[in-house]
Amino acid sequence: MAKSYWLINSNRSEVKRFMKNDKSIDGVFEYMFIDTGKIVGKLGNKPPVMTNTVSVEIDLAREIYERLLSKGWRKIEKNWN
Repeated sequence: MAKSYWLINSNRSEVKRFMKNDKSIDGVFEYMFIDTGKIVGKLGNKPPVMTNTVSVEIDLAREIYERLLSKGWRKIEKNWN
């Protein structure tokens, strides 16, 4: 499974997961999946409910990631099973 990078918003109600497409062949389809999810219950108690997935080129995904960080989103580690 591809490594994923997680961000959480400042009020801890929403997460975003960035994951590189691991099915690309010779770099032909290099893009990232960006999943959006809602936190249910206490963070870490249950996995977020994923509500949306988009795929974008890697450069655009980097821009989105940096923009979210500048707006107060924070990096987190996946801590649920």
